[in-house]
Order: sequence, then C-alpha cells, then structure tokens
Amino acid sequence: MGQKENRDNIISPHLSLSSFEMGRDDVNVVCTYGKISIWFGRQVPDVVIGQILLGIANIDSSAVHELELVCDFDDIMEYESHGYVLVSYAKSKDGYRTTFHVPFSSKKALFYLAGSVTEELKDKDTVLDCYWTGDDADIMLLYEELSNIDGWKLKSINYKEDAKEKQNDPIIFD
Repeated sequence: MGQKENRDNIISPHLSLSSFEMGRDDVNVVCTYGKISIWFGRQVPDVVIGQILLGIANIDSSAVHELELVCDFDDIMEYESHGYVLVSYAKSKDGYRTTFHVPFSSKKALFYLAGSVTEELKDKDTVLDCYWTGDDADIMLLYEELSNIDGWKLKSINYKEDAKEKQNDPIIFD
C-alpha cells in the first residue's frame, strides 16, 4: 500500500495531536485522547464491525463502551450474562434506567456488542463511542492494526490549535 514505510512520520512529534481520523466509505473511526468514536454506515459488513472492535481490544484491552438503556429488571441479568458490567440502575416509569460498561477485555461482551450494532444498522447508521487511555503511539498502533481491513485509509489528522504555528487546516489524506 505504500503507507507502512512512512508510518513513523504520519504523526508529527513536534505537535500535540487533537484527533486522528481513519476508515473507509462505510465506517469512520476518530481517535482522540480518551475516546474513540466509530461511525458505522448501514452497509458495513459484520466482519468489519468485528475487526474494528477486536482491533481496539488488541491495542487497549482496558477500553470500554458505556451503554445506557431502559429495560426490564430481568434483562439486566441477561446483559450481564453476555459480559456487560452493570454500573448503575434506577427504577423509572418505563422499567429500569441502566448503565452498563462493555469491557473490551471480554471477547464475549464484544461479540454481543457487535451483534447489537448489526441489529441497529438494519434501521439506521450507528455511532459507537469507546473510552480508552490511548496516546499518539497507541493511535498509530491502532491505525496499523486496522490497516488490515480492505480499503482502510487515513482520512485526516488534526493538531491542537495552541501547538500549531501557522498551520490552521487539518491534514487531509486521499
């Protein structure tokens, strides 16, 4: 592909990274310190959803997705049986308002999460936010990990404004 030879020079060591965007036409991944935001288009294949989730887990197994939903009390145990971790719940008029963490350290939880994303994509595009402790090096490792996906490319790199001298526009890759 030609990008691997230059991977060490993709992120400037002299500037503070704000965001790193990569993906393909049917999926977009934006990495920042603390968060990975993934947009899945309705046409994304199931295998790509799995590759992305497992790719994140391979780079930072401490990453989590936070899921908030209203469900029946019995459904709470169902989610937990799939590896989700209950963070909080409270009775509401429609059932129980719950917050779960989906740990990327659990392949079982990621498999169930991938299935949920696939179901959502039947109706609409989906955004999945993951929280991690990644830095510039981890972002580059994730880019390298996901580069095995067909059609994967670097879309743009944005640096923090206060670290820039006269560079005001993001670097866009085609």
